[in-house]
Amino acid sequence: MKLKNLFVILLSLVLVSTFMVGCSKGITSNPNEDTEVKAEDKSEADKEEKVKPKEPVELLISAAASLTDVLGELAEVYKTVEPETTLTFTFGGSGALQTQIEEGAPVDVFMSAAQKQMNALEEGGHILDGTIKTLLVNKVVLITPKDGKIHMKSFEDLAKDEIKKIAIGDPGNVPVGQYSEEIFNNLNITDKINSKLVLANDVRTVLTWVESGEVDCGIVYATDAFTSDSINIITEAPEGSHKEVSYPVAVIKDSQNPDRSQAFLDFLSTDEAIKLFEKYGFSMK
Repeated sequence: MKLKNLFVILLSLVLVSTFMVGCSKGITSNPNEDTEVKAEDKSEADKEEKVKPKEPVELLISAAASLTDVLGELAEVYKTVEPETTLTFTFGGSGALQTQIEEGAPVDVFMSAAQKQMNALEEGGHILDGTIKTLLVNKVVLITPKDGKIHMKSFEDLAKDEIKKIAIGDPGNVPVGQYSEEIFNNLNITDKINSKLVLANDVRTVLTWVESGEVDCGIVYATDAFTSDSINIITEAPEGSHKEVSYPVAVIKDSQNPDRSQAFLDFLSTDEAIKLFEKYGFSMK
């Protein structure tokens, strides 16, 4: 009798244990289930991130005056590429723009018409590391008013007595003026023409003075001359008479939108942008 009771008790314990194990197995979750859920959540988050529109930003771009026309058209094209980015330009002499940046003017991108100004900003710690790129090349030309009465063939003709006023960019601030000085020195005509020079704050002012006939001639970039029907292009500066006219671009270190600024600089090297630069007479570096 005691053995029978003991057998019944043991059997009961076995049945209870089996039931408990079965229940335990029934409620055990798939070990991969949490991972799968997390992966699904992450996938959904990624999708939301991809479709989430970019925040609208304004990029402040300081650019050499000789880039006025091409950047105006390029800005329209960029709207179709990055509709959330507005480009706002300040045009002027590269030296004046350099000074503004040094004095703390809010600027995202600098586009210079010479290496000198870019180098100075880099040395002063104003350029974001690794963003400088030499983008374009230009030429220097001698121009006269369309209806001008003075006959000229070369830069040496600037020394003629009948030439009274020669417009150039101010060499202190304007790269085209610095290139002009180099040309005069290399042609040994500096002393003969110094008293005739009329200095402008940027290359576009030189072009305007020649168009209006306020001066007998002027020295501008080829790309500026190509924009006007009111001038004659006499000749290009002799080969080797000045440094290469190159246009470096870079992101300013204090830019509030460095990533979007770099994206704009990257766009400037695309086929679409290159076609526009070449349309306006620039060559790519």
